[in-house]
Amino acid sequence: MIKNYIKTAWRSLLKNKGFSTINIIGLAIGMTAVLLIALWVQNQFLYDNFYSNKENIYKLWNRTDKDNEIRVHDITMGAPAKALKAGYPEVEHAARMYWSSDDLFTYGKQRIKSKGNEVDPDFLNIFDFPVVQGTAGRMLDEPNNIVLTESLAKKLFGNENPMDKIVIMGINEPYKVSGVIKDLPSYTDFDFTYLIPFTREKLYGNDWNTNTYYTFVSLRHGTDVTVFNKKIQPLLQANAPENKWASIFLYPISKMHLYSHFKNGVPVGGKIEQVRLVGGIGLLILLIACINFMNLSTARSQKRSKEVAVRKVVGAPKKTLVSQFLFESILLAFLAGIIAIVLTIFFLPLFNTLLDKPLVVAWTNPMIWGTGLAFILITGFLAGVYPAFVLSAFQPIKTLKGIVHKSQRLFNLREGLVVVQFSIAVFLIVATLVIQLQVDFAGARETGYNVSQLIEIPTEGEMDKNYEAIKAELISNQLASHVTRTGWTITGDYASDAGHFSWEGATPEQESNSSFALARVESDFVETLRLTLLEGRDIDYAHLPADSMSVLLNQTAIKRMGLENPVGKYLKWGDDTYTIVGVIKDHIIGSPYKDIKPLLAYPSKHYLLNIVVRTNPQLPMAQNLQGIEKIIKKFNPAYPFSYKFVDEQYAQKFHEQEQMGTLAFVFSLLAIFISCLGLFGLASYITETRIKEIGIRKVLGASVTGISTMLSKDFIKLVLISLLLASPISWWAMNKWLDDYTYRINMQWWMLALAGGTAIIIALLTVSTQAIRAARTNPVNSLRDE
Repeated sequence: MIKNYIKTAWRSLLKNKGFSTINIIGLAIGMTAVLLIALWVQNQFLYDNFYSNKENIYKLWNRTDKDNEIRVHDITMGAPAKALKAGYPEVEHAARMYWSSDDLFTYGKQRIKSKGNEVDPDFLNIFDFPVVQGTAGRMLDEPNNIVLTESLAKKLFGNENPMDKIVIMGINEPYKVSGVIKDLPSYTDFDFTYLIPFTREKLYGNDWNTNTYYTFVSLRHGTDVTVFNKKIQPLLQANAPENKWASIFLYPISKMHLYSHFKNGVPVGGKIEQVRLVGGIGLLILLIACINFMNLSTARSQKRSKEVAVRKVVGAPKKTLVSQFLFESILLAFLAGIIAIVLTIFFLPLFNTLLDKPLVVAWTNPMIWGTGLAFILITGFLAGVYPAFVLSAFQPIKTLKGIVHKSQRLFNLREGLVVVQFSIAVFLIVATLVIQLQVDFAGARETGYNVSQLIEIPTEGEMDKNYEAIKAELISNQLASHVTRTGWTITGDYASDAGHFSWEGATPEQESNSSFALARVESDFVETLRLTLLEGRDIDYAHLPADSMSVLLNQTAIKRMGLENPVGKYLKWGDDTYTIVGVIKDHIIGSPYKDIKPLLAYPSKHYLLNIVVRTNPQLPMAQNLQGIEKIIKKFNPAYPFSYKFVDEQYAQKFHEQEQMGTLAFVFSLLAIFISCLGLFGLASYITETRIKEIGIRKVLGASVTGISTMLSKDFIKLVLISLLLASPISWWAMNKWLDDYTYRINMQWWMLALAGGTAIIIALLTVSTQAIRAARTNPVNSLRDE
């Protein structure tokens, strides 16, 4: 019987080459899109979920309850890590991590800059990264040990055994290689290539008030984290009574990547929204492809009605016919699946260019191929189950007599499927448009400072002690108009402090709710960034020693503090008293999609990690960079010259949304193409069934325009219905997506009109080609057999 099914299916496929080709191409494209999206979605769910003890690994978070709003963030104080391990038996390991930094490594003639972190030794007891060489969990026990990833070890040592070799980090910091681990997979938010033991105890390492580190904790198996979080809630207040509004809690590391967005202290999503949207788009594209299959299969059912009738007359039961047609669908799906796998392999490198991290697929894994085969079979079954029952339901007596049953319903199922198809296409067009408009809207937002002509140079090696000489030469050689230093990258989300502030006229409630984004800066901060100074002056402790205790505040800070005429007034921060010397216009801190935070810029001579240079606009940038490199190398010869353009770093803030927009655009095009492919096939078939009617109309004097309009209007009517159905769904869905952004566009009616108009024009062009072709056919040819 199987052999008979194969023969019949193959004959049917060859007999209807046009429709079979359209079906296979439509399904193949839909399946390719789903496969690519499925690989991406799987990759997102794998993020930091590959550790053997993942269910017991947590990240420590801060929670502050102020201004009638609960805020959380994952940068914590230095002291809780030790306190948790020492005071709570539920805690098995606890480790801090300092922020990533690039540093220079020297071994023989090899000089390589690479990114890594300082961590507590327990870090490698919490995270079991695959070990190539060394003893797991013991590799950071000595203060001068270093753990390298396999690729960094290869770059430094080539084919030599790296174990126990001495590498020089920075100018003269020797480290002994105590272990080599596998390179980090693409599905982790860690990005280090080396790890060294924690050496920053002096930098708030035992502090209960200043948020400086990431802290990771592994709990003993069986610990209820909800109960444990209640247990540690008083820990901060017990050690820092002034932090009465603050507490800490543990959050699963396995949820960090997808569920890191909190609202009023409660996790409400995060990148999972993007995953759901992209995954939903993939399923919608597959649905469109399946609808194509159903429509074309049922549309040409009349051609196979006599075949069904004869089979029934000679005794074929209905279940046999259903099995036959389902087998044909699965055969088509199998052919489409083979094409889809080839297309997936071919387009995967191109797809990877759209992503932050490339997808790695283990093509030799039997599970991949088993899942792919199951996917093909399920797709074939879903696409073919309805046509199989339609075809097997024909009544043999009526069919053989030539009696064709026509639905008298205003709206048959085939038309309903076309409506669903184009409703999906309209939704995807709206989504693409809204995402792009949101990115453009945030991109056009005034930054508050001039990002062009600005570069950031990391302070490394001898640059810190030679800073004043570097600055003087840059300006005297007319390579820079202004130079300053900052503690964080300008475009970053500055560290924050939520307490111990008071000022003239502050109420107890204002003091208890005070919170500032903190910028560690140096002289010429305002001039270099070209911030707008509204009152007072810039910090200039290079010429005014008293400015070491001066601060700048932005508009939002002044408004929150309720200060009038703030210049000259004091601001007390902990035990230190500062004088407000200037007020600057608000500029974007962190995300351009969020409200501007209150900013406190304070002077410092320590931990200034970046030199910020405003280059000479009168010189070509290449000439500027060559001159700057020459001066930097003069004072810091051991290090290669490195820099970043501030405007490029700012543009990077839109990368995730732009990536989302690009994915939506690409898959929208695929959805539209598949929809039009099905519409083209359906129009071809309907035109073919009405060829004699068209011939008669032409003989009676109908024009090409009139016939084309007659054949096209029914399809355009369906697209209009699609627009009516898709509009409220699109309006609701995209408003929900936009709710995640404080600084956002508003949905407008013209967005829906533009998407609908685009769908109508595309559908009209698709259908009209067939309609015009049919209308121009010589009626003699179509009426010859009458």
